[in-house]
Amino acid sequence: MRLRVVHALSGGRVLTTAQLCERMPEVPKVTMYRHVALLAEAGFLEVADEQRVRGAVERHYRLRQNRPAVDTDAAAAMTPEDHRRGFAAAMAVLIAEFNAYLDRDGADPVADGVSYRQGTLWLSPDELAQMTSELLAILDPWLANRPAPGRAPYLLSPVRFPVGPTSPGEEQT
Repeated sequence: MRLRVVHALSGGRVLTTAQLCERMPEVPKVTMYRHVALLAEAGFLEVADEQRVRGAVERHYRLRQNRPAVDTDAAAAMTPEDHRRGFAAAMAVLIAEFNAYLDRDGADPVADGVSYRQGTLWLSPDELAQMTSELLAILDPWLANRPAPGRAPYLLSPVRFPVGPTSPGEEQT
């Protein structure tokens, strides 16, 4: 749920909790408010603006630019079970976002350039590092894009992990 909120606010978007509820109508409002509060308390969200609406204060949230992240040190400290839970949560968000897309009026996966391909790459550690560096260099200018007329947000979820033998001389079956 919290990952979905973070995704909804990605790309520089600023939304109220009510707008988040509109984007995720299957989520009870009280649940949405609780998760937004938890994300704000944890330092992932910040209040971009506040407005009085019918006597109540309506907060507009955005992602903090310097929000907490799982860096290399934090990932190294995680147990295999922590990684398993994190990956499962990320995949659950991906599935929920894809279902929400397909449920929209006029969703057209072909016209919208939807892709969900998989492939296996055989890479040495140096080749993996080089590929990662080159991919980041390619994506960096696109990640700087902000919402603008004619632009639609696209979710890019690269997933990478070894699938075969890790010992020299082992054969892939």
